[in-house]
Amino acid sequence: MADLDHGDWRDHVTDGIGWRERPGDGPALVCLHGIGSRASGWEPLAAYLPGWRLIAWEAPGYGPSAPLAEEWPVAQAYAKALKDLTNGLGLTAFHLLGHSLGTLIGVSYARNYPQGLESLTLASCAQGGGLMPKETLAPAHQTRISELQELGAERFSSQRAPRLIHQPDRNPALVAAAEAAMRSVTLPGYAQAVRMLASGALAQDCAMLSTPTAVIVGAEDVVTPPDQSQRAYDALRAPRGLVVVPECGHALPLQAPAALAQLILTQAAARAVQGVSS
Repeated sequence: MADLDHGDWRDHVTDGIGWRERPGDGPALVCLHGIGSRASGWEPLAAYLPGWRLIAWEAPGYGPSAPLAEEWPVAQAYAKALKDLTNGLGLTAFHLLGHSLGTLIGVSYARNYPQGLESLTLASCAQGGGLMPKETLAPAHQTRISELQELGAERFSSQRAPRLIHQPDRNPALVAAAEAAMRSVTLPGYAQAVRMLASGALAQDCAMLSTPTAVIVGAEDVVTPPDQSQRAYDALRAPRGLVVVPECGHALPLQAPAALAQLILTQAAARAVQGVSS
């Protein structure tokens, strides 16, 4: 294990997977970033969860994390990599939070490895395209890969990042944060993530969950509009609430960390009550 200390957050690499930790003596929350982001995108959330132990992974192919072996991995391949990490960290009871692409991974994890999961929170749900691996990508998905190849990460991020923030002209610092994270995406990791997104089927997987799950989305999200989160929520067996945050776009962890933290705390409180009554 390699460690680098960056203030309150500590960077680690464990068995080929990078992860950032904000240490704490309270409950553990594992955070899964979106397709154009990194573990650093969760930093604003930390201020609203004092005492919690936050663990934010770098998905396979992002940052120091090795890409997956498959050219076209499905969500379960990412979930398996996450399970290897949580096992390696000795996590036996924790809350799980996924944003955008991370919702597909989080739901697959909860479906396949529900033991030890206290709750699941899905932010800005990405439904996925429902393709089988090796099928032809939809133009919107293929364009993501082509643009990164042709434009390079810097121009790619400068064009795409403003769409993640509601009223980007009024929120230049948030746009800059989103752009900085997106600027670090590389191939083949990003292409693998795009293909996984293309083959995702979030609502179908949500219908198989037993883990108590809450959903949150920005009312002004133009990347994964609220109806996608509604579909995921409607499919849940153990729903714990749907929150629509006004004046918020797709980058909800950056634009509405307080609302997101409140939902996490509500989930934890409900779990505590359940534990007392069971």
